[in-house]
Amino acid sequence: MAERGVDVSALPQEVREQLAELDLELSEGDITQKGYEKKRAKVLAPYLAQAQDLAPPPAYDEQSPGPSSASAPEPGPSNSSSSSSRHRRTRRPHRSGGTRDERYRSDIHTEAVQAALAKHKEEKMALPMPTKRRSTYVQSPIDNCTPPDSSSSSDDEAVSSESAGPQQSSDTWINSSLHGSSTSSSASSTLSHGESRPTQNPQPQCQQLPPSPAPAHPPHSHSQPSALAEAFAQTRIDPVGGVGPPEVPSQAQARGSRVDLPANAVVRGMSRGQSRSSMMETADVRRVGRGVPVSSRVSTKIQQLLNTLKRPKRPPLSEFFMDDQEEIVEVPRADPNTPRPEGRQIIPVKGEPLGVVSNWPPALQAALARWGATQGKSPALTALDITGKPLYTLTFGKLWSRSVKLAYTLLNKLGTKNEQILKPGDRVALVYPNSDPAMFWVAFYGCLLAEVIPVPIEVPLSRKDAGSSQVGFLLGSCGVGLALTSEICLKGLPKTPTGEILQFKGWPRLKWVVTDSKYLTKPSKDWQPHIPTANTDTAYIEYKASKEGTVMGVAVSKVAMLTHCQALSQACNYCEGETLVNVLDFKKDMGLWHGVLTSVMNRIHTISVPYAVMKACPLSWVQRVHIHKARVALVKCRDLHWAMMAHRDQRDTSLASLRMLIVADGANPWSVSSCDAFLNVFQAHGLKPEVICPCATSPEAMTVAIRRPGISGAPLPARAVLSMTGLSHGVIRVNTEDKNSALTVQDVGHVMPGALMCIVKPDGPPMLCKTDEIGEIVVNSRAGGNMYYGLSGVTKNTFEVIPVNASGAPIGEIPFVRSGLLGFVGPGSLIFVVGKNEGLLMVSGRRHNADDLVATALAVEPVKTVYRGRIAVFSVTVFFDERIVIVAEQRPDASEEDSFQWMSRVLQAIDSIHQVGLYCLALVPANTLPKTPLGGIHISDTKQLFLEGALHPCNILMCPHTCVTNMPKPRQKQPVGVGPASIMVGNLVAGKRIAQAAGRDLGLIEDQDLVRKLCMWPTMMHQFLTEALQWRAQTDPDHTLYVLLNAKGVAVCTATCVQLHKRAEKIAAALMERSGINIGENVVLLYPPGIDLIAAFYGCLYAGCIPVTVRPPHPQNLSATLPTVRMIIDVSKAACILTTQVLTKILRSKEAAATVNIKTWPIIIDTDDLPRKRPPTIYKPPNAEMIAYLDFSVSTTGMLTGVKISHAAVSALCRSIKLQCELYSSRQIAICLDPYCGLGFVLWCLASVYSGHQSILIPPMELETSLTLWLGTLSQYRIRDTFCSYSVMELCTKGLGGQTELLKARGVNLSCVRSCVVIAEERPRLALTHSFSKLFKDIGLSMRAVSTAFGSRVNLAICLQGTTGPDPSTVYVDMKSLRHDRVRLVERGAPQSLPLMESGTILPGVRVVIVNPETRGPLGDSHLGEIWVNSPHNATGYYTIYGEENLQADHFNTKLSFGDPQTLWARTGYLGFVKRTELTDASGDRHDALFVVGYLDETLELRGLRYHPIDIETSVSRAHRSIGESAVFTWTNLLVVVAELCGSEQDALDLVPLVTNVVLEEHHLIVGVVVIVDPGVIPINSRGEKQRMHLRDSFLADQLDPIYVAYNM
Repeated sequence: MAERGVDVSALPQEVREQLAELDLELSEGDITQKGYEKKRAKVLAPYLAQAQDLAPPPAYDEQSPGPSSASAPEPGPSNSSSSSSRHRRTRRPHRSGGTRDERYRSDIHTEAVQAALAKHKEEKMALPMPTKRRSTYVQSPIDNCTPPDSSSSSDDEAVSSESAGPQQSSDTWINSSLHGSSTSSSASSTLSHGESRPTQNPQPQCQQLPPSPAPAHPPHSHSQPSALAEAFAQTRIDPVGGVGPPEVPSQAQARGSRVDLPANAVVRGMSRGQSRSSMMETADVRRVGRGVPVSSRVSTKIQQLLNTLKRPKRPPLSEFFMDDQEEIVEVPRADPNTPRPEGRQIIPVKGEPLGVVSNWPPALQAALARWGATQGKSPALTALDITGKPLYTLTFGKLWSRSVKLAYTLLNKLGTKNEQILKPGDRVALVYPNSDPAMFWVAFYGCLLAEVIPVPIEVPLSRKDAGSSQVGFLLGSCGVGLALTSEICLKGLPKTPTGEILQFKGWPRLKWVVTDSKYLTKPSKDWQPHIPTANTDTAYIEYKASKEGTVMGVAVSKVAMLTHCQALSQACNYCEGETLVNVLDFKKDMGLWHGVLTSVMNRIHTISVPYAVMKACPLSWVQRVHIHKARVALVKCRDLHWAMMAHRDQRDTSLASLRMLIVADGANPWSVSSCDAFLNVFQAHGLKPEVICPCATSPEAMTVAIRRPGISGAPLPARAVLSMTGLSHGVIRVNTEDKNSALTVQDVGHVMPGALMCIVKPDGPPMLCKTDEIGEIVVNSRAGGNMYYGLSGVTKNTFEVIPVNASGAPIGEIPFVRSGLLGFVGPGSLIFVVGKNEGLLMVSGRRHNADDLVATALAVEPVKTVYRGRIAVFSVTVFFDERIVIVAEQRPDASEEDSFQWMSRVLQAIDSIHQVGLYCLALVPANTLPKTPLGGIHISDTKQLFLEGALHPCNILMCPHTCVTNMPKPRQKQPVGVGPASIMVGNLVAGKRIAQAAGRDLGLIEDQDLVRKLCMWPTMMHQFLTEALQWRAQTDPDHTLYVLLNAKGVAVCTATCVQLHKRAEKIAAALMERSGINIGENVVLLYPPGIDLIAAFYGCLYAGCIPVTVRPPHPQNLSATLPTVRMIIDVSKAACILTTQVLTKILRSKEAAATVNIKTWPIIIDTDDLPRKRPPTIYKPPNAEMIAYLDFSVSTTGMLTGVKISHAAVSALCRSIKLQCELYSSRQIAICLDPYCGLGFVLWCLASVYSGHQSILIPPMELETSLTLWLGTLSQYRIRDTFCSYSVMELCTKGLGGQTELLKARGVNLSCVRSCVVIAEERPRLALTHSFSKLFKDIGLSMRAVSTAFGSRVNLAICLQGTTGPDPSTVYVDMKSLRHDRVRLVERGAPQSLPLMESGTILPGVRVVIVNPETRGPLGDSHLGEIWVNSPHNATGYYTIYGEENLQADHFNTKLSFGDPQTLWARTGYLGFVKRTELTDASGDRHDALFVVGYLDETLELRGLRYHPIDIETSVSRAHRSIGESAVFTWTNLLVVVAELCGSEQDALDLVPLVTNVVLEEHHLIVGVVVIVDPGVIPINSRGEKQRMHLRDSFLADQLDPIYVAYNM
């Protein structure tokens, strides 16, 4: 360690404090081990005795000595030479072959990327590969996919090969981890299984384990497990004395069955602190020992993910935390080393004067008229067919005559005689395909002659064409009502069934006009088109798409069009009669300016090569240059690249005739490599280096600059090699240090003739830049756009810019036009462009160019994986900053592992070269990205699809950990120096009362006359429920207590008081006859929901046994449900099982024997056909504190908890419910609940016998076959009070929500329902209860009827909305304050607000107090704390196997540390708060509302804050329409989100970024793992609560069969 040679105790106080702070950070996990050592070394550096001690300790073992971080010294010569030779070896085959895709390739850039990757290889970075189900990845061959459950053989091989050779270099290691073996699990598990490097997990005591040698034989042992994994591993020992609960397999094998399932459950009975520890006596052994095999593929990958995340983030986090009152996001601090511009202010650059030539026409139409009259036979345009052969040639004479015909037709022949449809100045859309230039030329010049304004647009191919609605916006803003097209094109447009042209999305209604010659009218001899001198009227409108995808029209005036043609003629030195080959789109930009306008002005013969021809024959344009001896060619980089690809097919071409090869996208940074590579290939074919002329253009400023053709033999212009880091800060720095992060750019020549140009800051006021600063190019020229047509607001910011100097004063009065190009002026006034505004990505205050990122991605040898021209780079705003997303189209033959390897290498390359982290990298199937008409990727539509979750990627890699660097430092809980007494006094001083509330008094009725009148049993005389039943059987034998309904709503069984009494006697007699069943022994009741269960319960009480109700196993799913039954039987030490004949057969069946040991069942008594016998005596307990029954339940955290309920508690609870709900013999209630535990059992089995009301019993499972059963029953029996579970309510909401009209038609009317209470042990689900109320309002349900109840293990019923209390109130709390364990009430609709509903009125006899769980002192009103309860019906304690009664005082008999130290309270384990409302209760006092927030054991402690899973799950479920249920849990500080996919499997990968985004945005947490599963996989118990711990155990044991698992990096 760094402190060798230093006595820490002798250091100054502040240094010791710094060291202590570092230790704390390490223990909290806020800093990596490497970062800790680095910082510690830095702190101790001045005090070290010897210089060599400064070196950080080696991060690897003896196998790979060497630097451990990117900033380490250069490796030795042998190392670097071997790696470089390896790179040469891998590249050589591509270089020799002509098929190599060279489009954006630059040797400089590729080598830089390879060097950056090599550096990463030295760091041994292994990335966990996502797990994917085979069916999801349709494209790839089967053998390339991950099998659903990969065997471990490949893992073994990986390990043995690793451990076998200690002499392996790190290069070999990274290769094996990146190239991997055939299964994804092995490829990704190399690091965690095979690597012998210590993982350096910070231990709880901040100690580092010594490195251990690589294991030779155990395939699945971590060489150095994390603290948690180690704990798991060490717990694999036999339980004490070899005794322990039996094995319970995990739930996930049972797909779709939602049952109570303590797969790895824990028996409750320990103190809160110990309940999660590995106490051997309890069932916790099972979770720890067997529930989480550390060797599972999942835990391996998570371990890998953790190892990956140990690399410190870049840039490092600032170390401070802002409270929730402040803005949550970290404010980036200015880095003092940031490069800043140092040059002088730039001086505007002037182009050469625009020469005046005598024969230049006064307008462009005049030039056409001149050539049409004097040079009629001269060729104007040659069009090619699909094979690349000339199809026809349009002469200047024909062009003129046809244009005149069209002009005449447009002005005179479209409407009726009296009505003229088109007037000069109207806008007309030109819709012509790229393959028909002649028709377009005629239409364009026809419009100019008619003085209407042409608006050329692309041909819409379908209703959902990429960006078609935005084209509609353009047409609307320009007021276009007429479209010109050709007959062939019109036939090809999509039609409605009636044959009309389809109305395209967002388009105005258009009238279509065909312009073929046969439909045009020849003008009369005296008609001549009017050709005025060029003025400022608009000549044409060119469309332009913005970064957001909006399509706007740039209006070009007649004088600007003419001046631009003149400037181009002068700059390019065009001469009459030359030939020009045009490969560009002739409807806009360079293709229009050179190929349609300037060519007519100068009588140039244009040969137009359509896009379709280029796709079929990439060399066609080169052949045209050769055949026609063309002097000028107009191309893009892609055309150079395609020609290079195909050049071997044709050897006899010559490009010697070319004097200018104009590269339209020469301003792109990667154009340098395309131009160089093309020159290398075609120099042998006569191409001269000086003819390559890159240029810079934009729709607004038109041509900004163009390189003039050079003189043969003169030196070519120099290039700028710029520092990528400098560029990201907007300054120009020549790169000298790290050649990896350099950008080589070529100039785009000089400013256009007659133009004035300067560079201004791209954002904010247009301030002039300094000479070494990158800015936006602005141009003042007559030859530029005038405005965005119809959009005056946007126009001002772009076309009327007046640059200002450093002091803010304007430099003149002439307006400049923003070009949207970013660049600088180099030596000799040469213009250099480094990017475009629309490709600018601003991340953490630094600028990155999308094109640069594309170039880096393409340098990572993507030949086998993705298509070169189909990569989209854009940014999305997530958590207060821009995040970079790259989407590429994957080749169909790419294997999943190749793709993943390419993606991980791209991540590393971009991280190294651009110093920026990627947020998401997605690969989509071929031909699925939205395309522009000429084949490019439509970026804004791609971004929209990504944000909507409609991209359907086949591979995705999210890296939020590396790129989200503005997270605040985790909260560190400060020790509270204030005692509970001080807090209480502080609350009182502040005027806050103590947060406590009580139900009304549980009084006793002693008036015997009133007793007889109300037909109540006298509570003073009888304390036990058995006495109540006997009394009712005597006094009112024929009163029906229970009615059981089947799925058809028919009463299949009823029980009067006397019938129930006699059935109970039969069962009691059977129990007493059996030897071995003694008084006080536990008896398990295993019955389906019904009256048999109730009879068996009272039979047990009559016999003096203690009943334990257990849900019967599911006959179709014994393997998952029977172990739960077995566990409860074993834990309760049941002496006997009472059940039905059917279930007896199931318990003894072969299927059951396959799951549990059926030979060790206790006595099984079938109660179906018992003889009619009466017991000799009916047992009466000696006192009311004796146990009446045991209540077993599985909590959401997977704990199996049994509580003891005494006879006194039963009586008190039934009385409390009776008073709250006003239950009497004349009442009827309907119950649709599971009758096995909690308040559901009390209402089903106990309440009717106590109060005498009639209960209509509806088993919830019957609703699955008959959804309307419950609601129909309420209507049929005119029920006033009903009780249900959330599961039932959800089933009705989802299944019947759209059928209210049908229910109304059937006569279902819920206006009778006074209260519908949802029974639950959780925070009220406000959204569900509101949906239910709203949906069934139409059939009479009152909005006030639905309410909730709340109970817990220590007290089964704390709140229950009765008939007399005020309506439940709703408050809105700030979620950020909840995470800090505080309550801050906010208004409805406030950001980050969470609605909470009161959990029902507190029951009579119940008192609650809100307590700080740590200090155990009472809290003030509206403070968040644990809910403690005092009531006569509290449970007596936990029931455990070993009877550790002394541990129970903490939960059932605990006292406040201050305030009221005498009262005994029970701790519910739930967080909540009490708020005094403005409402009044029955007694006239102000009503105290109890709000439940969540279960304490279930909360997630992340980043020092407390999160409730339900809040994160609510956000996740809102993220995409295809997400059904979702659940979250943590694993070694990683947040894992499991989402059920309701849509098709192709949506699965769309969910990963959306889930990550929403959790980051709304909860400021980074999701570590996203798991997409089938519907029904998330286990839900009978109460509708998610069993998150079962899910967690199934996930770690790799038993979920997920559709996709993404390990976010």
